[in-house]
Amino acid sequence: MSKEMQELQKQWHSMMQTIHANSNVVSFMNSRVGQYLDDHPFVALSLLVFIAVSAIPVAFFLIFVISTTIVACMGVIVIEGVVISVGGIALLCVLSGLGLLSLAVSGVLSICYIALSALINYWHTPNSLVKKQEANGNSLLQSSPPVLDPSNKITKSE
Repeated sequence: MSKEMQELQKQWHSMMQTIHANSNVVSFMNSRVGQYLDDHPFVALSLLVFIAVSAIPVAFFLIFVISTTIVACMGVIVIEGVVISVGGIALLCVLSGLGLLSLAVSGVLSICYIALSALINYWHTPNSLVKKQEANGNSLLQSSPPVLDPSNKITKSE
């Protein structure tokens, strides 16, 4: 078991050498934060554990936000389409109803106009004709056109 532990220790040491040789790690370790974490290993370990543990919830939250945004955009488009379609159909129904209502109202008003004008002509025309004929001295019977007698025509033409 000691041989296996030594082999594992060599692999670990080799991996640490490659990490410490990386230029990004070198620049981080030369910064103030890197030097602070190098001097305080408990803080570095706590920060590493916090980052490792919080990666999964943060990933789930980001996936939730992205999927919700996509679904909301698609839902808004679908809902907007449905609302516009329903509104268009409602507008078409209202306009058709108003067209039929205007035709009915126009018909009723036309019938009322014709009926009232006929009644007014019936009530006022005979009275005014009678008054005019009385003023002229004629009666209603004389106002009718004379009937022509065919025998009268023959005698006039001779």
